[in-house]
Amino acid sequence: MIHPNWAALVEDDTQPWETLESRQIVSGFRTVFEDRVRLPSGVETTYQYRPRGPRAVFVLPVTAAGEAVLIRQYRYPLRATVTEVVAGGVERGEDLLAAAQRELLEEVGGVAAEWVALPGFYPQPSISGVIFYPFLALGVTLGDMHHEDTETIERVVVPLAEAYRRLDAGELLDGSSSLAMWHARAVLAGRGLL
Repeated sequence: MIHPNWAALVEDDTQPWETLESRQIVSGFRTVFEDRVRLPSGVETTYQYRPRGPRAVFVLPVTAAGEAVLIRQYRYPLRATVTEVVAGGVERGEDLLAAAQRELLEEVGGVAAEWVALPGFYPQPSISGVIFYPFLALGVTLGDMHHEDTETIERVVVPLAEAYRRLDAGELLDGSSSLAMWHARAVLAGRGLL
């Protein structure tokens, strides 16, 4: 299952910046590189970034009763709990749909009857090569959640209209969740769910 725009999420054939030197300054799960580059103007500069490659999935679950299943999750860098859609990293070699299904089950105990791929996007292209792949999960049934030991997650089930009222009012502060919901809106409206 893919969205038509996913094929466009690739490197350009030609690169206008010339890499003069590259070194890894942070290793591990969130690798960071520092490169010395020459721009087309001839200017040389240093650039720190996360390389292209890591992927994550985002899922807006919708129950058969027309409810959105959101989560409230504590985010340590913010020192705050924020409302989000279901999301998580894609394991090495894992299929995107399989990752979305796994995250739905883990975070909200959900299983979907139907999946719709939404447009993929770059969340922070100025500093990161990470690619996000959102999905709409329809006909979701809820069961037991299976959180990781490091997660502090609360399941929040609200009518779709209320979820979109929160989005429109600027109450959903996670940008990636907001964009996933924005892309899902047309599909939901086309099916008479919104």
